[in-house]
Amino acid sequence: MAMRALQSRTLARPCAEVVKLLADATRLRILELLLERPLNVQTLNKTLGVEPTLLSHHLRALREAAMIEGERHGRFVVYRVTSTVRSRARAGELDFGCCRLTFDRKGPLRPPGQRAR
Repeated sequence: MAMRALQSRTLARPCAEVVKLLADATRLRILELLLERPLNVQTLNKTLGVEPTLLSHHLRALREAAMIEGERHGRFVVYRVTSTVRSRARAGELDFGCCRLTFDRKGPLRPPGQRAR
């Protein structure tokens, strides 16, 4: 019984890190956009309307977690969801192995507290 509890805590740790990383609406929106197609930083910035330094911070966090990857194309960096995450993805859903994230296609992701019109 103690071994099962220890194993459960060990498996919960990576999942808690994924959930913690995705607890930010901007990071969720980045993943949602990149699930649709690869995008460069300028397009992401224009679509999200966040400060470039903040976008860079979010992209770095997602890269370090191996959820996205960037590839230089001339003077632009194009980001995409990693093949590992994409291979487990279904339409509008990401499967991280420990948990699944489904994007609601009824409307755009909104910041907390903002209601639909």
